[in-house]
Amino acid sequence: MVRWEADRGFGFIRSPHTDADVFFHVRDFRGPGRPQPGMAVRYEEIHVGGKGPRAMAVSAVQPTEQRRQTADAPGRLDARADARSGVRSNARPGPRRAAPSDPWLGPVLLAAVVWALALAWATASGRIPRWAVPAWIALNLWTFAAYWRDKWAAQRGQWRTPENTLHLWSLLGGWPMARMAQQVLRHKSAKADFQRAYWLTVTLHVAAVTGWVALSVRTGLP
Repeated sequence: MVRWEADRGFGFIRSPHTDADVFFHVRDFRGPGRPQPGMAVRYEEIHVGGKGPRAMAVSAVQPTEQRRQTADAPGRLDARADARSGVRSNARPGPRRAAPSDPWLGPVLLAAVVWALALAWATASGRIPRWAVPAWIALNLWTFAAYWRDKWAAQRGQWRTPENTLHLWSLLGGWPMARMAQQVLRHKSAKADFQRAYWLTVTLHVAAVTGWVALSVRTGLP
């Protein structure tokens, strides 16, 4: 358990199995005593209304189980998951490891540079409006800010930005900074369903703009 606010009746659990700290309320805690920072716990994770992960049925891990896990990995108590039940046990690990490098980040940023040059050419040739490139840059900055705000809200148990909204910014053209935010903020990068939807937005955006420019070149229309 990474943080517990006794006066407000809620806290947060950190697990290597999820990007964001997991919120839980005192009424969902089962076991003797009160929750304490640093306590190893077991819980069931749910997602409700796009608000981020929430822990239910939170209970303290027994000392015998902690010793068994510590014996498996001396010097550190690992969080483990039961794939059948979906119940996770959690303990505060040692120093937080750096996020694994994203093999797609470099190619995506290179593609973004090429895409920016293509948009500049299309603007100079009158194929797309002159405001398109500045709008695209602004949209990317907004997309990064949206990811940052959602990460911030997830860590504090506050209202989250719906995933469909994040995908909408990517679809409109913010896909380069969306990828950057996923890596830099360690947000949504490990969620398979989200990643599949992200790549779909990239494909649809590039296909739509390319089709528009190609049709304009073929018909000779601005």
